[in-house]
Amino acid sequence: MIDSSIAKILSLNSLNIDLTSDTAVVIGAGNVAMDCARMLAVEPSELDVTDTANHAIAALKNSKIRKVYICARRGAEFAAFTSPELRELPELEHTNVIISKDEITNAIERVGAEPDKHVKSNLDAMLSIANNEDRPHDRNMEFLFQHVPTAINGTDKVESITFKTPDGEKTIHCGIVISAIGYTPKEAEGLVIESGKVKNTDGYVDGNMFVVGWAKRGPSGVIGTNKSDAADVMKLLVEKLPANPKPEFDLAAELDAKIVTQPIWERINQAEVSAGEPLGKPRLKAVSREELLGLGN
Repeated sequence: MIDSSIAKILSLNSLNIDLTSDTAVVIGAGNVAMDCARMLAVEPSELDVTDTANHAIAALKNSKIRKVYICARRGAEFAAFTSPELRELPELEHTNVIISKDEITNAIERVGAEPDKHVKSNLDAMLSIANNEDRPHDRNMEFLFQHVPTAINGTDKVESITFKTPDGEKTIHCGIVISAIGYTPKEAEGLVIESGKVKNTDGYVDGNMFVVGWAKRGPSGVIGTNKSDAADVMKLLVEKLPANPKPEFDLAAELDAKIVTQPIWERINQAEVSAGEPLGKPRLKAVSREELLGLGN
């Protein structure tokens, strides 16, 4: 099932992203960067049977982008991709995935004979991609390591980006630059931020405050990781509920918000799944808050 940050961004009616250039650059070395690059490089018809929002698919079908670079400032051995996601990339039916074999073999030499298990798995996956010389498509997704961005150039719009590389300065002409370089929670009263996450114990912060996902663990993992993480934190929350809670406590009034209960969620889920079935999709996603909540009525 394909979904991504760039797809969600493109599905927002309030944004008008310029996809008229033939080249895009994504800065980052994690799954978000890889997902953004994949969505820009994929042949959009491959998305017709996925749950990607229709607005996003329409925008991508009008896109002129045919070359996407993923640029990381350090070597391949430091990349934060996960190997299952890397191994899926050659399954793209109409896109060449390109990695320099020399870059990966040099990275393997740098890490030595006993690399970390995650690093070895990543480098093995990237080496497999690098060894694939079959490139029959006009769409390309290329990984560039040891590329440190120093300037984004252009007048009124992006025209190119300049990097410092081991071989000197390098400029790539492009029409869009996406930054996917990590995540840091915003400072807030009562929160201690350390190592890119809220200081917590298994999701518990203090008093009635809990955190999940990246705020709890830092920017790592995939959607499935966050789902199981949220379930674990909810179990912890239930364990910490007082034995004698406040009588007739109105959570919706307390938060001044609409509470989405399990039955409401189930109605939303069923409505999306039912709408997607005649289209051959796993679901047809609601793309606005109002539409989403309306499905639950």
